[in-house]
Amino acid sequence: MRFYSGMNFSRLSLPLRILSITFAIFTAVAANAAPAPKQGSYLFYVGTYTEEGSKSKGIYAYRFDADTGEATSLGLAAETTNPSFVALAPNGQYLYAVNEVQNYKGPNSGGVSAFSIDRATGKLTFLNEVASRGADPCYIIVDKSGKFVLVANYTGGSIAVFPVLADGKIGEASTFVQHAGKGTNPKRQEGPHAHSIDLSPDNRFAFVDDLGLDELLTYKYDPAKGSLTPNDPPYTKLDPGAGPRHFALHPSGKFAYVVAEMQSTVTALSADLKAGTFQRLQTISTLPKGFSGENDDAEIHIHPSGKFLYASNRGHDSIAVFAIDPVKGTLTPIDDVPTQGQIPRSFEIDPTGKFLLAQNQKSDNIVIFRIDEKTGRLTPTGQKLDVGQPVCVKFVPAR
Repeated sequence: MRFYSGMNFSRLSLPLRILSITFAIFTAVAANAAPAPKQGSYLFYVGTYTEEGSKSKGIYAYRFDADTGEATSLGLAAETTNPSFVALAPNGQYLYAVNEVQNYKGPNSGGVSAFSIDRATGKLTFLNEVASRGADPCYIIVDKSGKFVLVANYTGGSIAVFPVLADGKIGEASTFVQHAGKGTNPKRQEGPHAHSIDLSPDNRFAFVDDLGLDELLTYKYDPAKGSLTPNDPPYTKLDPGAGPRHFALHPSGKFAYVVAEMQSTVTALSADLKAGTFQRLQTISTLPKGFSGENDDAEIHIHPSGKFLYASNRGHDSIAVFAIDPVKGTLTPIDDVPTQGQIPRSFEIDPTGKFLLAQNQKSDNIVIFRIDEKTGRLTPTGQKLDVGQPVCVKFVPAR
């Protein structure tokens, strides 16, 4: 830290000396701080499937102007196998991805990969990869401290926690939990299928949707050790055959929502985040009345305002829009909006809450919608991005 050498503080009065020194310190700190991101300027990364027949080779990067909704391709950021779900470190320096395979370094395990981010160019630099400890890892998050990565293994029916090392690499698993049991559907629930893992805002609880068990499981999470222990009670039961897939917590912390893949519903829950417990409030269909075709639900997100909830339908190929009652937490249908593609496996709301990006897996595109922040309704902007089998989008401030 440097002060201006020509300034003689001793000749100033005491109040002026204090003011001048304060200004000098502020100037020095500001000069040494990391550059702030441009207003409304972001990068987003797209996780994909690279399986045989796919146009994709890995993770793709885009520059995004949140003021206009314009996305500009930066090309292939990193070549890697089936990076279906990605997550970003809180400091924006690292990206972590699952490698959704069944035989990484032996049978019955996928991979977890770490990359450093160049936020000026969007490029990713591969750091390392470790075994996920279960087949077909499908979901990944970084804890609030950035010190651990948590993964859900779908086919393996398990969850695992991995330490983040000082250089951003991933260490071997600090915790591994194997689920047991089965559901009522013998074809799809023959065993456990952990589909997502999320954390409470205070980093004290982990919430896991298990499609095979029809349960939202709650674990006590120790952010110092990266350990998981069952909560009391250990789970909230969903409808038989529901197939819970993804979880969303309301910004108020009073309510939570689970989208059920097999039942095509959203279940609203009251939340007690001090105890890590939930009580069911409502279960509502994501499909319009009269629809009789096949459908699997996929993604769920809540608008940053807390006023609206969105869920994706694969089969009906739409985004279901709901209004959230701010007192009761219950949902009222607003709209079902076609995603202009097939199998919207996921979608993401940009950090400003102005746009929704729908990832149509079978149409190899991402369609951008503008969100009406008063009504929650979606209007296509006309922009479609060509990406092979897109699955997941995550944003980070650009430099």
